[in-house]
Amino acid sequence: MKTPRPLIIINFKAYSETTGAKASALVKSLEAVYLNYRVDVIAAVQTADIYRIAQVSKTPVFAQHMDLIGPGANTGFILPESVVDAGASGVLINHAEHQVPMDTIEKTVERAKKLKLTTVVCVADAAQAKAVAVFEPDYIAFEPPELIGGDISVSTAKPEVITECLKKIRLTTIKTELLVGAGVKTRKDLEISMRLGAKGVLVASGIVCAKNPAEVLMSWVAEING
Repeated sequence: MKTPRPLIIINFKAYSETTGAKASALVKSLEAVYLNYRVDVIAAVQTADIYRIAQVSKTPVFAQHMDLIGPGANTGFILPESVVDAGASGVLINHAEHQVPMDTIEKTVERAKKLKLTTVVCVADAAQAKAVAVFEPDYIAFEPPELIGGDISVSTAKPEVITECLKKIRLTTIKTELLVGAGVKTRKDLEISMRLGAKGVLVASGIVCAKNPAEVLMSWVAEING
C-alpha cells in the first residue's frame, strides 16, 4: 500500500530570507520538489509577494492572512478579492501570530469559500479544533503557541493531542483534514503526524531558515517516494 500523499504548507512568515526577490528565488528552488515528488507543497507568503511569486512559479501560493472587509474605504486592510486577483489559491486564518475572534473565523471561512480559496484555520488546542470544525474549513492546523518557533515539535511533545484534535474534528465533519504545526523540523515530525492521522504539516523555520531549504524538503519526501 502506498504511503498517503503528504501536504506540506511552508509558512514564509516575514523573515529577511523569505520576502521580496528572495521569496521568489526560494519558491523556485522548492518548485522542483513539488513537481518531481509525490508531495503537495504550498508556499504561504506575505501579501506583497503573492503576485510576483504567482508569476514565476507553479508552486501554489497562499496568503498568510486576509481581512473581513469589502471594497471601499479600508486603508491598511487586506481585501480578500485582491488576494485572489494577485494569484493566491488559499489563505491561512487565525495563525497564532495573527489571531482573530471565532465569529471572524466563521465569516472569513465563508467568504473564502465564495471566492474559491482553500482555507487553513490554525488552532491552539483540541477544544478550538472542535469549535472551528463546525465551519468546515478545508484544513485545521493544530499549532500549540508555546511550541511555535521552538526546537521541540508538537508530534514529540503532544502526540496525544494530535489524536484528540482529529477525533474532535471527526465528531463534526469528514470534510476537514488535519495539519500539524509548531516546532516541525524533521522528516520524523512529518511521518509521526501522518501516522496519527494528519494530512501533513504546516512548517516555517524548519524549511525556510535552513541552509538549503530545497535539500531539506527533498530529504523529507524522498523516502515516501522511494
